[in-house]
Amino acid sequence: MRLLIAEDDRVSRRLLERTLRRWGYEVTVAVDGLEAWQHLGTPGLVQLAIVDWMMPGLDGTELCRRVRGMETPVPTYLILLTARSTREDIVTGLEAGADDYIVKPFDESELKARVQVGVRVAQLQLSLADRVRDLEDALSRVKQLQGLLPICSYCKKIRDDGNYWQQVEEYVTDRTDARFTHGICPSCYEKHVKPELEAVRSGRARSDRPGGAGSVDRR
Repeated sequence: MRLLIAEDDRVSRRLLERTLRRWGYEVTVAVDGLEAWQHLGTPGLVQLAIVDWMMPGLDGTELCRRVRGMETPVPTYLILLTARSTREDIVTGLEAGADDYIVKPFDESELKARVQVGVRVAQLQLSLADRVRDLEDALSRVKQLQGLLPICSYCKKIRDDGNYWQQVEEYVTDRTDARFTHGICPSCYEKHVKPELEAVRSGRARSDRPGGAGSVDRR
């Protein structure tokens, strides 16, 4: 999990970096808002960011607005860090796009708990993005089967793009993850299988009768 610290105060920045590294996170550091935007403006580069409200270049709320304006399948989890603690300030930060809010000077146990929440949310978003990609891949494979398919009227083979005739199950298997099991539908059972079974039983019955096929004249 890649974390970004955007903090212009050297003491606070080093304290945050040292604390997060001690907890096992991979940390990138930015000393102002413009440098932070270089990382946050690249989709997927950072999963969680702790950004100070007051910074030169771009402040924390403007960074939040820019990040939320991006089109990305996995949004960055944003924690706003500031000395402002009034209700109005908190509302302003959250409305700008922050996911959470920490007041300076921060309590280490509170910071750890809030970062852990952010990491869980970011991991869920990554997992969801993977599932969406899998569904999109499956949908693209299904779309390959749409449209008119050239199929033989007699043997039911399908002609592929290379003008090669394949069985239906081979054609579908080559283009999707589908696998086939074979059975007999009721109509085919009545039309094909049942007459064959009756013919076999009838043949056995004739062979079992005296003088029938397979009988022996012992006179």
